[in-house]
Amino acid sequence: MLKEAPALSLLQRLKNGLPVLDWIKTYNVQLFHSDIFAGIITAILLIPQGIAYAFLAGLPAEVGIYSSLLPALLYVVLGTSRVLSVGPVSIAAIMVASALASPEVVAIGTPVQNAMILALEGGLILCLMSMLRMGGLVHYISQPVLTGFTTGAAIIIVFSQLPKMLGLDLTGCASLQACFIDPSIQINTATMGVGLLAVALLFLMGSPLNFLLNKLRVKKTIATAITKSAPLLSISLGIILVTQFSLDIEHQVAIVGEIPQGLPTPSIEFLNVSLAHMLALLPSAFFISLIAYVESVAIAKFIASVRNEKLDTNQELVGLGAANLASSFTGGMPVAGGFSRTMVNYAAGAQSQMAMLIAVIVLAAALLSVSQTLEAIPKAVLASIIIIAVAPLIKVKAIISTWKSDKADGISQLVTLLGVLILGIEEGIVLGVVATIFSYMRRTSKPHIAVVGKIHDTDHFRNIKRHKVQTWEDLLLIRIDENITFANINYISEFIEHEYQLYSPKQIVLIFSSVSYIDTTAVSYFRQLISNLKQQGTTLNLAEVKGPVLEILEKINFVSDLSPGKIFFQTSDAVKSFVK
Repeated sequence: MLKEAPALSLLQRLKNGLPVLDWIKTYNVQLFHSDIFAGIITAILLIPQGIAYAFLAGLPAEVGIYSSLLPALLYVVLGTSRVLSVGPVSIAAIMVASALASPEVVAIGTPVQNAMILALEGGLILCLMSMLRMGGLVHYISQPVLTGFTTGAAIIIVFSQLPKMLGLDLTGCASLQACFIDPSIQINTATMGVGLLAVALLFLMGSPLNFLLNKLRVKKTIATAITKSAPLLSISLGIILVTQFSLDIEHQVAIVGEIPQGLPTPSIEFLNVSLAHMLALLPSAFFISLIAYVESVAIAKFIASVRNEKLDTNQELVGLGAANLASSFTGGMPVAGGFSRTMVNYAAGAQSQMAMLIAVIVLAAALLSVSQTLEAIPKAVLASIIIIAVAPLIKVKAIISTWKSDKADGISQLVTLLGVLILGIEEGIVLGVVATIFSYMRRTSKPHIAVVGKIHDTDHFRNIKRHKVQTWEDLLLIRIDENITFANINYISEFIEHEYQLYSPKQIVLIFSSVSYIDTTAVSYFRQLISNLKQQGTTLNLAEVKGPVLEILEKINFVSDLSPGKIFFQTSDAVKSFVK
């Protein structure tokens, strides 16, 4: 028995480090049937999205495909989400594009090399965060900030792709508006035709077709397969138009161009750079990896809650970190969990990460066999796919709703959005986080405090301004609804002093039911308050003090300082003691 314990412990550690072992032990043929269908559908979406997001980042088409192979395989082994699809995503792509376009980065290395370094540094950052048990970091970027950021980034993406979709030559005009003013010179009508045709196809095969299939009672998985094949269908149509009518030669329709045939070869040659080169990319790598992690965990947690599964946020750092490291060594770019691909994977019936393994196999087969065919994809079609994919991220209604429900969160959201649009993506994130912290500090510095009274014939105490309650001439009950620290003690003291001057009671009871922490600055104030009240014939008491707070007060001998005041278990006990 003594020898078995270490083996069990080792097995448990192995299962924790390799989540694949958790689901593979119960895997069966029935699950495989669901996964193989979902994997094929996801692969159909991976091909156009991988190429499109590579172009969005300013990189060759093959970079997007390479980023969807080995990185996805490593997440299959190390990730805890059963259906998260890891690969190139729109938000990370636009952040990569922003990083590669900065003057200090343009001057060093090539775009592909710099993208690989960004993936490497991002992977190392995520792995380091895992070692430091920082999986909970996802909670420090508020939802309003994240919504403001994604909306701003999506708007930038849409406007960056519109010229490519409409055939506008931005090199011939100073701005997008200027291009529209003189369309006869700048617009390539053939490119615009292909782009608009792709948009129409993508739109009609979205909600309208889905609505029709639901009316016809088509099975959900089949309906998903049909509607989500729209990107591949639009690419196929674009390839046919280019090859049949020589649009690239006769009408200068921009196409993808050469895609190397075969699988990527792992290499470390991209690391042949100076330390200064690596440091120049490090800030961008940090922000890209942080947003990639937050976005991935948000998607994974949503799916896990729907499927009643557990998600280990710290292990997700390992899975995503390893995926980014793999992407760097195989000629890829930073990767994350993609919302649209994950939802397609889930809707198509994926039961485990076996679906993503199948998707990778299909994608590898396509790279080995049809890469030359993919070279004729019109860039206008890719731009259309990106625009349709990111349009749902522009959440104007959510921003309006947040503003109506909470002005502070609304300000943080708006600051983030404007920061992204005006200053840049990384600057917008920082500005949004700073705005959130400032809003939080402002909110906690002015906590909710209420004078309370007793609801007749009950032991419940409520705000005298909101309820009809019983009060007493010589007893003042004050409830503090926040932890008490140096940041808010001045506000709290002013409130107490104001109410004391208003009522002049003999007994004051501070209700600590919502206080979980009190710092030394606050304790010093209360000691002074006790002394001042004693001189005026008033006693300070406490009620409903939580265990952690009581421990602090007992350690610093505050309880004896409070005498003759008392600490009551419940507010009703204080009332019974003072009201005859």
